[in-house]
Formats: sequence, C-alpha cells, structure tokens
Amino acid sequence: MAGISIRDITKRFGKLAAVNQVNLEIEKGEFFTLLGPSGCGKTTLLRCVAGFLNPEKGQIYFGDHRVDGIPTHKRGVGMVFQNYAVFPHLSVRDNVSYGLKARKIGASEQKDRTRNALSMVRLEGLEDRLPNQLSGGQLQRVAIARALVIEPKVLLMDEPLSNLDAKLRIEMRGEIRDLQQKMGITTIYVTHDQEEALSISDRIAVMEQGVVRQVAQPWVIYTKPGDVFVARFIGSTNILQAEVVESTANAVVVRSGSVTIGLPSDNEFRLKRGDSLQVALRPESLFFSDSNKTLSKDYWPLNGKIARYEYLGNLAKYEITLSEDLKILVTDYNINPTQIRKTGEAVTLYYPLAQALIFQEDLLK
Repeated sequence: MAGISIRDITKRFGKLAAVNQVNLEIEKGEFFTLLGPSGCGKTTLLRCVAGFLNPEKGQIYFGDHRVDGIPTHKRGVGMVFQNYAVFPHLSVRDNVSYGLKARKIGASEQKDRTRNALSMVRLEGLEDRLPNQLSGGQLQRVAIARALVIEPKVLLMDEPLSNLDAKLRIEMRGEIRDLQQKMGITTIYVTHDQEEALSISDRIAVMEQGVVRQVAQPWVIYTKPGDVFVARFIGSTNILQAEVVESTANAVVVRSGSVTIGLPSDNEFRLKRGDSLQVALRPESLFFSDSNKTLSKDYWPLNGKIARYEYLGNLAKYEITLSEDLKILVTDYNINPTQIRKTGEAVTLYYPLAQALIFQEDLLK
C-alpha cells in the first residue's frame, strides 16, 4: 500500500482548466473522497491519478515513486467504475480473475486469489453466474473484487454506487468502508453525494470548477465549512446577507433586511459597524421556543410565521417567513405528529450564537 501525493496537477480540455493546480496529500491507508457537483473536476483528477488522462502540469506520486507518465497497467491501481464495466460474456469467476490472467499469474495462484477476493465481497456460490443473472449490488461487488484481486497499491472508485437504489447504496457504502478498513488500502473515492462522503470518508476534498475549496475531516467540513460554497453544498443551510449594526458584551448584532441576527462575540473576524458579511445557519441549529431547551444569553431569538411544512416521518421541515423578503428553513427532529405546526402559525425560534457561521474573506485576521 502507498500514500498518494498530488502536486500542482493541471488538466485542460481546450481553454477549460478541468483541474487547476490541485495539491493533495493522501495518507497511506486513508479513505479520501473527492466531493463536488457535476463538472467540478473530481473525475478528471481521479483519471489523472489512474493514468487514463495525462495532465499538462504537475506530478503524482505513489509513496516515493512518481507515476505520472507511467501507463495505467504499470501503476498498480485498482479501479471501480460507475457502470461496473464487467464483461457480460464472462462468469463472475472469470471476470474477477481477468486481471490476473492479463498479468500472467500462475493458475494455482489465480484460483486462490480469485476465491479470496470473492469471499471478501461475499459472492461465494455465485462464481459461475453471468452478469445478467446478478443484481445491481452483486454486480458492484464483482467490480470491487476484480479491482482488489490484483492487490493494487491504491484503490480508485468513481461514483461506484450511483446506479443503485437508495437503500442498496446505504448498504453498499458501509460494506465498501468496512472492506477498505480491513485491507488498509489507500482509497480515493469520487462522489457528488454529500451524505455518502460524510458517512465513509476519513477526509474529504470539496471541489468546484477545477479547484479544491476545502480539505478536512467530515465533521469539520460540515460544522466549519471553509467558505460559502462549501456551506451551501454540504447539507442544507440558510445563507443570509447581513450588515453589522453593533457589538454587545454577548453578541455581534447584524441586520439582514429588517431582521436582527446575533453572532458570537468571540468570532475570528474583526467586525465593525457597517461591515457586510454572510451568515450561515444550519436548519437543524434552529429550534422552536417550546422545545424544552434551557435558554441563556448564548441563544438568539427570531420571530416569524410558518410559510409551509413537510412531514417526513422522523422529522419535519419548515419554511419560516421572518420578513417580507427573508425566509429560512428549519428542521425539527423532536416532533409529535399530532403537533405539526400549521401554515400561518406565528412562532419564535432560537439558535445558539456559537452555531452561526460567518463568511467574509477580507475580514479574516
């Protein structure tokens, strides 16, 4: 196994920089996810690491060994694709052993390694089936076994679960994570699904338009997004344009339209009256005044009316009108189905000041 070093990689298609001067250090045995919207460059970067694309600039190392410019089959990568890419005319066994045959591994070793790979992905007993006799989850397991059987230095996975239904995606992502931890193999995983990335990654790189916006552990990406793009992309959030009104002993007071909003006084910005900024409030950080929380000076109130709601079984989502030109989303997990708040109902919300996120790049210390 090897760590991966991506140094100043740039890949262009015509005038478009699909990947623009990306630098990443991925630790040996780490499960590292490239996350971002379609067209952000994550798959292009993965294909550069795999050797399917040659970058115009930069270097890629597996451990101490530079691999950019080396053919894919000599890099020691195992690749799992979105569309499985299994051979329809070959059995499960022959699909998995194909890479070993191409590498001219002896028959006895082929048999042992194929059997072990199929066991790892729980496909024992299905060795003689053809792909059209398998479910989507089983096909994905074949693709994973085929990638692992060659004992790669690194494992690269490009949207491997996107063709599966929601329930199977959840099941399979847990299996992939368990298998990766068991083997200790360095893995780069590409996805546009934020929940998927948060649930299985050691660290995440969030990409937009060919650049990396933030690299951090999942909980840091969610609770301390590096900029407004990351805050918007990861989960749901309310982004409010605001202006500083005053500072008190407990809070910095800002105004968004006609609505007054409180921010933590010990924030990392040197905020002064008249400064413009953006405030992010996660929907789950807001709660209704009758939800039995003990309030203190560290909480800030907001008054509004229910504009609409959605009951989703384990939670309810509300859109709250705070003023004519300002609405926010609230997620309520502590619900009684018989007490769903109705459209037009007046409500008071509170949120912890510490959970209000501030974005204003030119005001950083």
